[in-house]
Parts: sequence; C-alpha cells; structure tokens
Amino acid sequence: MTPIELMRWQWTGYSRYHRSRANLLLHIGAVPVFLAGNLLLVAALARAEWSWAVAGLVAMLAALIAQGRGHRREATPPEPFSGPLNAVARLLVEQWVTFPRFVLSGGWQRALRQAGTPLPPLPEDAS
Repeated sequence: MTPIELMRWQWTGYSRYHRSRANLLLHIGAVPVFLAGNLLLVAALARAEWSWAVAGLVAMLAALIAQGRGHRREATPPEPFSGPLNAVARLLVEQWVTFPRFVLSGGWQRALRQAGTPLPPLPEDAS
C-alpha cells in the first residue's frame, strides 16, 4: 500500500474506530504527547543526545499505550497490524496525518457529541 493509499484507507474508517468518549479524550491528550516525543527523538538523534532520545521514545510509547487502552473501550476494534512495517506506517500516519485531520475537520468534536458528552458552547455561541 502506498502512503497515499494508506492515508485514504485510514481516513475512510477512522470515525468507526473512534466513538468512545474515553478513547476520544485519551487521543486528544496522547497524540500531542506522541508528536512532541517524535520530534524530540529526531532532534536528539541528530545531536547525539542519547538521554533526550530515550525521553522522546518514552513519550511516544506512553502515548501509544494510552491510545491502545482507549481502543479497548471501542465497540469496533482497529484492524490488526499485518506486520512490523505496517504497524509503524499506520501509527505514524495516524499520529501525524489522520488524527489531526479528524480534529481539524470537526470529526473529533462530532464524535464526542455523539458519545453523549456535550461540549461547552464556544464564546460566539453564548447568547
């Protein structure tokens, strides 16, 4: 599967695997931690700062563990990985592309509302 095909495939079913309130809330906190850890890891490796590289890896792993626990609460579990490369590709695309797109498109907020959790009104909605 090419990267474009992977992005398309992941996006097509994304909302089906992200309906649980707990999972949605875990993702909104854990994905930024993963991204920060990923950036820290790359920067640390470029500078040969091994302790910072380990810190980046720990942040990434903690974020993935939290998201995995969130997925256990879903009625529809995610598709299993077909191998190590598939796992790495899917996780990176989800963290860097699909979840941010889900948030920016309003999908995360819609899913949270459909999960029965009303969000406070935005300032412009308050009358």
